[in-house]
Amino acid sequence: MSALTKWNPFQMSRWEPFRELEEIERRLESLFDRSPFSRSQEGIPAQQWYPQVDISEDEKEYSIKADLPEVAKNDVKVSFREGVLEIAGERKQEKKETTRRFHRTERTYGAFMRSFTLPAAAEGERAKAEFHDGVLTVRIPKSEKLAPKAIEVRVS
Repeated sequence: MSALTKWNPFQMSRWEPFRELEEIERRLESLFDRSPFSRSQEGIPAQQWYPQVDISEDEKEYSIKADLPEVAKNDVKVSFREGVLEIAGERKQEKKETTRRFHRTERTYGAFMRSFTLPAAAEGERAKAEFHDGVLTVRIPKSEKLAPKAIEVRVS
């Protein structure tokens, strides 16, 4: 006679969450016909590279600073269209050396693109960009028309 027992996945076999994640990744690869991650030589997943940014503002302007190490000034393009600021470019990989043996390669290379929707007060057409020591700084002035104005309240 067989008895019904509650199924416990931990009791029957050892649960391996990373194996399940790899299976999900394989299924997504076949669904999209490409992997969202590329594998380095060590088998470690490596994400597509994109620059880290800081966004700040003061009373006169918005400021976006993007870290672009080892990116040439000529390989960076800043554009503004329909309220969206776009920073695009490419970090090129060094030529493969046949005499040097690499033990680990973790830095990623390739094209990148970051887009930022600007607030209504930003005048993207008047944006200015500077590139210094691997840091791109984009300054976008605020519109004086949309600046808040103080209204005097009379007490009666």
